[in-house]
Amino acid sequence: MSGLHQLLKDLQTRATYKYYQLRIDTQKNPCRIQFRESPYRILFVLSHMRSGSSLLTHILNSNPEIIGYGETHLNYESEKDFKALMFRVYWRLRDLNMNHTYLLDKVLHDHKFLNEDFLSSDKLYNIFLLREPKRTLESILDIKSHLTEEQAANYYINRLSHLEQYAKLINSKERSLLITYEQLLKKSDLVFAELQSFLKTQAGFSEKYQVLKTTGIRGIGDSSENIKAGKIIRKERQLDRQISPELTEKSIQAFNKSQSILSQYCRLIEF
Repeated sequence: MSGLHQLLKDLQTRATYKYYQLRIDTQKNPCRIQFRESPYRILFVLSHMRSGSSLLTHILNSNPEIIGYGETHLNYESEKDFKALMFRVYWRLRDLNMNHTYLLDKVLHDHKFLNEDFLSSDKLYNIFLLREPKRTLESILDIKSHLTEEQAANYYINRLSHLEQYAKLINSKERSLLITYEQLLKKSDLVFAELQSFLKTQAGFSEKYQVLKTTGIRGIGDSSENIKAGKIIRKERQLDRQISPELTEKSIQAFNKSQSILSQYCRLIEF
């Protein structure tokens, strides 16, 4: 029976693969699929490591109009690569209905955009997520102990610079929203209301979220226990790493500059 069971499982896997291939590849438009009238919208969470992006993506993914699972590690060069996102997300999550409005990916590294011109696509919506540097850098060093504090700070500062560049290229407050991690924790209801308004979803957002089979897997997102709670945990974990005052100050200046520039190009959380 085990051999028959494996055979049936393999046949089901091949059939599912062919199903996604048929629906996604038949249509040449990068945001359309077969047997569906409305095009998809692509939703990027553009951020840096240890920003709270895993928490935000779980909150977003729990909305029935949004599908994703975290960081796909895809490279993007043009709108055509949205097809790869479609396939990877649906293949990973095995949702056959394919009736979502948004396909979600989060991008935390500069090299994932091989050509940034595609950011001007009117099918692309972007949530910029920032976190203050002190806790961010301590958290980066906590999970990446091989890095020096200078390397962690350089990554953070360079990443902020690229986020500024992305916002200028997109140049649309209708398709760009700026959130800070502190707002997500302390002004949750305001953030949720703004997310619903920005994305125009019928369903709202909540601090309780669905735990996926990909939740907590290293390389996809946060691998700490907190993310598996299924709700926002506001108490911070104890971290042993410390950042020098000089690097902290340099990073604070970069954070303030980035927040100021992004505020000019993005929709903001209104208090």
